[in-house]
Amino acid sequence: MPPQLPAHRELVLLSGAVEVAGGLGVLTPGLEKPARWGLIALLLAVFPANVHMALSPAEHEGRLAIQRWLLWARLPFQAVFIVWVVRATETDR
Repeated sequence: MPPQLPAHRELVLLSGAVEVAGGLGVLTPGLEKPARWGLIALLLAVFPANVHMALSPAEHEGRLAIQRWLLWARLPFQAVFIVWVVRATETDR
């Protein structure tokens, strides 16, 4: 989490709640489009935290055992996840 953001724990909990709500929305007929936009917004909102983690791995070494290259490798997957969200919420299947 970038240090500029306040209330790190609360933001992590909020992002998790939004993720769960979006997943439920994907599964609920009629809520696919709001779920799509909410999940896309979430993926875009957490991207700066992922970039921060890749740029500052030393800040997280004591809490995480993730190899540095994996922190960078996961960044392009945000786009893949957005495509998956769009495909999962297409209502004209």
